[in-house]
Amino acid sequence: MPLREDGPRQLPLDLGHEPSHAEDDFLVGEGNALAHGRILAWPHWPDGMTLLIGPAASGKSHLARIFLDRAHANTVTPETIASIAAAGGRAALLIEDVDRAGYDEHALFHLLNQAMRGERALLMTARAEVGDWPLVTDDARSRARRAATFRLRVSDDIELSQMFVKLFGDRQIKVDPRVIGYIVPRMERSPEEAAALVELLDRLALAKGTAVTRNLAAEALAQRQDLREAAEQDWDADHDE
Repeated sequence: MPLREDGPRQLPLDLGHEPSHAEDDFLVGEGNALAHGRILAWPHWPDGMTLLIGPAASGKSHLARIFLDRAHANTVTPETIASIAAAGGRAALLIEDVDRAGYDEHALFHLLNQAMRGERALLMTARAEVGDWPLVTDDARSRARRAATFRLRVSDDIELSQMFVKLFGDRQIKVDPRVIGYIVPRMERSPEEAAALVELLDRLALAKGTAVTRNLAAEALAQRQDLREAAEQDWDADHDE
């Protein structure tokens, strides 16, 4: 039985959760349909390189896992990229966070060349446009720009609502759809904010021993707003000095 809100507080326990990356669980909407179609088209890609660009929590990693399963691809890491590039081969490859994870640029250049020559399929994910990647030379950048690029975005209330349903479902939390309908028009509209709100609501519900209710959603929205305002004040203070 849930604890009363005015009773003793339950200590929140982080039991962890594993988001579902199953192909059937991917939520297709206007903002990701082209990227989803590209992944499902493998192995009939007209070219060897694909780049998915989008903010955190926009579905890039989910599509990457679908590609891994379909293509039996190998995952490239900053620690393995040099050896994979030197070994060659025809196995499909996945490079996630290519713009942020600190990959060796020389090895990346070789993998891009292999994909351009049609020797292997290469899927990359990034948050930033290629022009903003921290590359020293134009060699790798010019080749990355030749990748078929698909941008993921959350385009409307329906997609944001679907995202909440999945994020809560990944944590095995049942939420009244009316609560989601209350949150969506009042939140900062981004996939990152949706993920942050679900995490906060999970912690608040555990701490209070309650379900995720409209009142709890209002509290979470207020906390997130306070955090944004505090961050803006800190930024203003830093730039006024």
